[in-house]
Amino acid sequence: MVFSSSVFLMTFIPVTLLAYFIVPERFVKVRNVVLLTASLIFYGWGEPKYILIMLFSIVFNYVCGLIIGKEININNKHRAKPMLIFCVLGNLAILGFFKYTDFVLETVNQLTAAGLTLPGIALPIGISFYTFQTMSYVIDVYRNKVKAQKNIIIFGTYVTLFPQLIAGPIVRYSDVEAMLIDRKTRPEQVEDGIRRFIIGFGKKVLLANQIYPVWMELSSMENISAASAWLGAAAFTFQIYFDFSGYSDMAIGLGKIFGFDYLENFNYPYISRSITEFWRRWHMSLSSWFKEYVYIPLGGNKKGLPRQLANILIVWILTGLWHGASWNFVAWGIYYGIILIAEKLCILKVLKKCPPGVGHVYSIVIIVIGWVIFAVDDLSEAIRYIGMMFGSSGNLTDTAFSYFLESRIWLIIACAIGSTPLVRKVCGIISKRLRERYILLGVVETVFLMAIFVFSMAFLVSGSYNPFLYFRF
Repeated sequence: MVFSSSVFLMTFIPVTLLAYFIVPERFVKVRNVVLLTASLIFYGWGEPKYILIMLFSIVFNYVCGLIIGKEININNKHRAKPMLIFCVLGNLAILGFFKYTDFVLETVNQLTAAGLTLPGIALPIGISFYTFQTMSYVIDVYRNKVKAQKNIIIFGTYVTLFPQLIAGPIVRYSDVEAMLIDRKTRPEQVEDGIRRFIIGFGKKVLLANQIYPVWMELSSMENISAASAWLGAAAFTFQIYFDFSGYSDMAIGLGKIFGFDYLENFNYPYISRSITEFWRRWHMSLSSWFKEYVYIPLGGNKKGLPRQLANILIVWILTGLWHGASWNFVAWGIYYGIILIAEKLCILKVLKKCPPGVGHVYSIVIIVIGWVIFAVDDLSEAIRYIGMMFGSSGNLTDTAFSYFLESRIWLIIACAIGSTPLVRKVCGIISKRLRERYILLGVVETVFLMAIFVFSMAFLVSGSYNPFLYFRF
């Protein structure tokens, strides 16, 4: 089940909200049961058999957390460490089995011609996200940053909470611990949540879904001009941003409605003036997770420059693998690892001496090329497409470019503007000017949001394309 589906919008969320808010606010434990039940239904809607894996993960990490917490409470950290290692390895084993078994066997076949049979193991939706959440929990218990949760319903609610279950943001237990135990439903928070959900819904349906066919059609053509290749890559660049950030907006909005404040996951990454800045703005919960639980434990920047550069490369290879079991993701991770190392060594120093526009153009070019590597599973095809971007076809422009540019010009402009803070600034100016006319301001905002929702629903009902790219991760 996805947020941008009629079954979610017309059936699941109304029933869940009714069941949740019919429970008095003081009975938080009962509300947690409602959320846990709803989340399991949400997750199991498309693939009920994988609920067993999630339930095992909940029980496994719950028990490990209790054992680790007990040892930490009596200062037996040396006895807690083996359990932590066992728990982390157990989580990685589950993730590895489902996500990487076929990839490993296929690689062995390619290298040795062993002819091993691929089991064709399906990837449970969201397993990468909730595995990272549970691992962060047990690690934080070991570090004594949080106390082990003794109530399995509360812990299960944390792991399965449907707003962020499928595609994040990756929520640390420490960020929502207090809200799981005691939370209040404030009208302004619910209002803000509805507003955020509708905006995310619009980004997903009106922008991401509409621009993606441009990439699909151009990338499937055998030989296109440099202009067409850049246009196709730009379309995917917009699509993945509005797809993922829109889903994150919907998740954050739903969280607010139920009384949870999730951290932001995107901060206009395409306005970045370096790749270092880009990764501080894109999928911030994942970047933060790798920094906190991989980069710093490896030594971070505390053990000299060579070790720091090695740590950066290790983190980015793992980041690539986290995104998918395919060599293009490994290449994508190495690509960014090398660029970030180069920025650390010299590029950032050069960019500081250049006008701001230089850094922005440099970043956009690197980002767009990176998304081609990310999008195309076959590395040779990705290299071929990048070659066309730089003129390997021998044509600067062609009829395909003219057709897609003319037919999608307003959509492209909307995507370009929507990926900057411009809309937010304009809305802020309007709100400031109407701040003394609360009724008019409320009417304008309501009409605007209702228009987004109605148009989004119309496109959702009439359109056939409504995927979510990060489901496969």
